[in-house]
Amino acid sequence: MIKFAVIGDPIAHSLSPVMHNAALKSLNLEGTYEAHRVPLEELPGFAEYARKNLNGFNITVPHKKNIIPLLDEITEAAAFADSVNTVTVKDGKLYGDSTDGYGLETALFEAFGISVSGANIVFIGCGGAAHAAATYFAMRGAARIAILNRSVEKAIELAEKIKSKYPAVAAEAFPINDPESIKSAMKEAQIAIQCTSLGLKPDDPAPISAEYLPDGICYYDTIYKRTALYQAAEAKGIRCAAGLGMLLHQGARSLEIWTGKKAPVEVMRSALENTLTAG
Repeated sequence: MIKFAVIGDPIAHSLSPVMHNAALKSLNLEGTYEAHRVPLEELPGFAEYARKNLNGFNITVPHKKNIIPLLDEITEAAAFADSVNTVTVKDGKLYGDSTDGYGLETALFEAFGISVSGANIVFIGCGGAAHAAATYFAMRGAARIAILNRSVEKAIELAEKIKSKYPAVAAEAFPINDPESIKSAMKEAQIAIQCTSLGLKPDDPAPISAEYLPDGICYYDTIYKRTALYQAAEAKGIRCAAGLGMLLHQGARSLEIWTGKKAPVEVMRSALENTLTAG
């Protein structure tokens, strides 16, 4: 019996168990995938539990960085992103990786037919998801990465980090509360990616006005609901997609890392869509 899990705080909203349990059944693998709420102070204890009882686990907010000191080894990409969302357990040791960037890259191509390599991309927000994706996109050869954030210092730090390792990438930081800065960030951008938590609650405002999204841009929201900015962008005639694709493809990649088998992506997609429809 193989055992997988996802941890975070909160975690009750997670759709990961739905898609992973459907995948395990489809692959005829006897196993389970469960969600565990793990507060920060219990993280070291969970890591020790995982060494003895799990085959792998995913990490979501707020532990993608916190988990790193508790691991035995992490990939170069995860180290550069300073973020781990996938841990493999082998012989009592914990190996960390990040599939967030891959998941978002695959979702963008699926939704818009746009390759990250050579693209001009704007990130709205500079949290863990943006950090993991932006560093991965730099590695994949993005031409320009613009980062809009309330705390511009954080955005500058990420932009400088990208430029230090990938000098060919035009990485820039902009304050999100200045209209001219938003316009500069959006200049000639092909994709705008919403990475803040605004939209998780029904009454959340949009992080920026949709008027700043130029004609011809594609809008991706990492939240898998139709957020305020998603709806406003859609009303403006902009091509939009929500975060279900990212969730699906990062999860599929995690499963492949753990099992060595090709993930049944369409089975996983159907499980997610059916759950959202029912909910």
